[in-house]
Amino acid sequence: MTMHRRRFLQNVGLGLPSLALLASLSACGDDNEGDGDGEENAASRSSGRQKVIVVGAGISGLGAARSLADKGHDVLVLEARDRIGGRIWTSEQWSGTPLDLGASWIHGIDDNPISDLARKAGAKTVVTDLDNATDYLADGHEIEGPQAQAFERWQKSTADALSAFQEKDGEDASVRSVVQNALGWPKLSDSDKALVSYALNDYEHEYSGSVDQMSGLYFDDDAKIKGRDVLFPGGYHQITDYLAKGLSVQTGQVVRRVDWNSAGVTVTTGKGTFRADHVVVTLPLGVLQSGAVTFGPGLPQAKSAAIGKLGVGVLNKCYLRFPKVFWADTDWLQYVPNVDKYGQWAQWINVARPTGKPVLLGFNAADFGRTIESWSDRQIVDSAMSTLKTIYGSGIPAPTDHQITRWASDPYAQGSYSFTRLGATSDLRDQLAASVGGRVHFAGEATDRKDYATVHGAYRSGLRAANKITG
Repeated sequence: MTMHRRRFLQNVGLGLPSLALLASLSACGDDNEGDGDGEENAASRSSGRQKVIVVGAGISGLGAARSLADKGHDVLVLEARDRIGGRIWTSEQWSGTPLDLGASWIHGIDDNPISDLARKAGAKTVVTDLDNATDYLADGHEIEGPQAQAFERWQKSTADALSAFQEKDGEDASVRSVVQNALGWPKLSDSDKALVSYALNDYEHEYSGSVDQMSGLYFDDDAKIKGRDVLFPGGYHQITDYLAKGLSVQTGQVVRRVDWNSAGVTVTTGKGTFRADHVVVTLPLGVLQSGAVTFGPGLPQAKSAAIGKLGVGVLNKCYLRFPKVFWADTDWLQYVPNVDKYGQWAQWINVARPTGKPVLLGFNAADFGRTIESWSDRQIVDSAMSTLKTIYGSGIPAPTDHQITRWASDPYAQGSYSFTRLGATSDLRDQLAASVGGRVHFAGEATDRKDYATVHGAYRSGLRAANKITG
């Protein structure tokens, strides 16, 4: 049966206290900063010490760099932004309220390397539980009784339709067409269509791609999450800061070209040229697709095909700060809009629970998430408030401030995370991860076949690339 990462918690029947504070341990990172000129580099090669450039200071790049530096290699990280972290980005704009604009959760703390890093970094975490949710219909009424049963029934029917489709040996189709064909969409009532649409949009929040583009066969061909989901009241940056300690990182270095031959690699940025024995490329899939970086003498056809066929989706955030809390005291607020407002402000997280601050976080994924990137902040906030007023009444206070993301418009991300697009297969992620010429190695969440679209998948991909260099 198809199971969402968060919904896996429900299906295994974990009885969890909502937002229970987890104990954390603290540790110090090792300082391992390497530099050296050409003579030193030649000497290091003869002794097994490699000079490595890592492109990108997201968690995959920092994971690779940390692993290599800890083994004594000479590592330089080149980062286009003026900060580290990549799609992990903690805002300190509101004093005393750090907010993650990118990744928020450790999805499944059991056997998860990010859980280990959190303990070492002394980063406290809190549990969020999807069972602890308040659900609302399009008119703002809370979903109860028979309506709640219908809500659950249509979510299960949607998942069952996709599972049945995947068990057949047939031609691929989009997630939306699979579900609508199986459930007899034209004959459904408007209220049932709204519930099915919510279930479809839930997959978009999970995998970031539009259900019109996601492969019905392969969209969820990933490892199922084990354990609780937790987030960081102090911000996810604690993990990337811990990994980066002691590393040589140059920010503001926008890579334009990567060249290689039997002697080594050359990385050209807008500010200069860097040479090394190996390079680890952790550029997001959206940046690879844009052609902003040139590879010479060219990438293998299989890798180019993987870059072109896999999808890059969107999950954007809108944080709203209010003078007081007026909403339900549950972890999640879930709203079922009418079909003509598909995918609009359907999922909210109650930030007040982990932080004690009167803040709500609204998510928008896929097509609608991409559409509103062209809107002004005022338009986005007004749209969000329209939904909140439908639920809680026109008398609710206006927000005192907001923070909004536009990940598809970010030139160094060009999307939130990858998904398996219709026409793609899971094998393409292996092609994306493959090294080229024994010199150019690739990492990033999109290269991880079983844990794509997760922080732990990105981190593990960096370790994998580092291991290809060290053997």
